[in-house]
Parts: sequence; structure tokens; C-alpha cells
Amino acid sequence: MVLVENLTKTDIADDVKHEYFYRMFKSNISVDSQDGKIEVQSYGIEVERQDVIDGCITNIERDYVNNISPQRHKVHNLLKMLCDNLVSPIHLIDVIGENIDYYIVDFDNVIKEAAY
Repeated sequence: MVLVENLTKTDIADDVKHEYFYRMFKSNISVDSQDGKIEVQSYGIEVERQDVIDGCITNIERDYVNNISPQRHKVHNLLKMLCDNLVSPIHLIDVIGENIDYYIVDFDNVIKEAAY
């Protein structure tokens, strides 16, 4: 897994500083095709929130989704939307779950292109 992009945002509420990290990473996965297995580059997202009180990290929440799409721009757009809306890791799947369901066909398209 390789970090490709990292967006950060900070929110302060009730004397607690919430630092958000939105990361896009890439990896390779093996996908079955008619000609056997092919390696496909794939992008995923990780969201982390650190709660800081008086300069000390008191809590860390983190969630991630691997293999969202082989198309970097689609995952980048999701990452930016998460950052712009200050989405917590707790709500990551709720917010992008439907997009992930649609993006799965991107892997099928890569397999079809590799067949030609």
C-alpha cells in the first residue's frame, strides 16, 4: 500500500481539537479474467480523526476502504468530498457506500480492456 494523497482539516469544539486526515492509497490486486489472473492497480481511502486536548492525543478513530476503483480521479473526488464535509471515520461507509457499489464495475472494465 502506497500513500498517494493526504488532505487534512482541523475543527475545534468544546476545547477539543479534532484533526482529520483523509488519505488516498494505492495497491495492486489480482483479478480473474478469461486469460487467467491480471494485476490491477487499485485505490482506496482511509479517514482518521485525532482528538487533542491540551496538546495530547486523547482518542484516535480510523476506518478505511480498500479497492474502491482503479480510476484515481473517482477516488480523489470521493476523498475531496469527505474532506470538504468533514466526514468522521465513523460515517465513512455510510457516506461513500453507494459510490463504492457503482465503482465496482470499473474493475470489470479493466478486465475487458485487458482482453483486447
